[in-house]
Amino acid sequence: MRLGWKAGIAAFLITAPTVGFAATCTSQAQMSPDQRAALASLGEQLSDAVLRQDFSALQTVLLPAMAGQWEGIRGAVEQAAPLVKGGKVQLRNVYLLDAGTLTAPADTQFFCSAPNGSLTVTISMRSLPPGKYALILSDAAGAALAGQMGFVLAWDTAGSTPGWKLGGFSARPGALNGHDVVWYWTRARELAQTNLPWSAWYAYDVARYLALPFDFISSPNLDKLQQEQSQIKGGPTEETFPDTLKSGDRTWRIVSVRLDPALHEADLGVTYESVGSADPAVVRTEATAVMSAMLKAHPGLRENFHGMWAYASTNGKVTPVMELPMGQIP
Repeated sequence: MRLGWKAGIAAFLITAPTVGFAATCTSQAQMSPDQRAALASLGEQLSDAVLRQDFSALQTVLLPAMAGQWEGIRGAVEQAAPLVKGGKVQLRNVYLLDAGTLTAPADTQFFCSAPNGSLTVTISMRSLPPGKYALILSDAAGAALAGQMGFVLAWDTAGSTPGWKLGGFSARPGALNGHDVVWYWTRARELAQTNLPWSAWYAYDVARYLALPFDFISSPNLDKLQQEQSQIKGGPTEETFPDTLKSGDRTWRIVSVRLDPALHEADLGVTYESVGSADPAVVRTEATAVMSAMLKAHPGLRENFHGMWAYASTNGKVTPVMELPMGQIP
């Protein structure tokens, strides 16, 4: 599911800033009772608004600086509906982020520790203005897709009454095909041991995707996952692409292969260089041939993923062609 900052939400967030600045993070266990109660209450209200698709409630607390991004946030909330359907709000984590020492917008990292001093998560933000922020993670417990939600809040002093305002939102499933992050991580380890490097690689990608609703959060567990993935021999690293596949008398140039959960399934997206035909029948035949060639080159993918998306690249323009379950790919 393509939610998050591509939908126009809080463009100052990234996965890894190039520069670090002094900033502090307070975990919920370290907050004062008043701080914790206020953020937890707002987190429950916002999460409930997403479950009820109550756009008015969300727009009422929107950060004024994000007014121009409202349609993107609204779209992300709409797309979250099937992820949280049938669930009950359950708060997971609340973090209070203080960037008040900044003198100008800057790439910033927050290191959030548990009361015993052990590192729990690292939150990375790009071009962050000075101020106070909060991050709230919640789950739709009991939902079929185990939807997980993330809210970015900013302390707003511009109005007559200072308070927390909504600065960003993202949602992801917490499970695909009934399996959660732990299942996919375990499966990835098994596949790595059975000499199926491509299947193992993308199983790790699924596990990472299901771990958190945001990409700009890292943790020791996720670092361990990434380390395990990087040790796979023969996996599809960045150096693998562009790749070529032969199928009969044709040679296909593969631009990339990636996890594509757009249909809330563990699909793989294959982008390939197309001949650029305007005939829909030719385009579908071409896409099917590419997906078939991919499965012949890496047969383990058929048994371990739901299906494939085909994306045709012509003169730099990428167009989605179709998605097929693995059983329908020859």
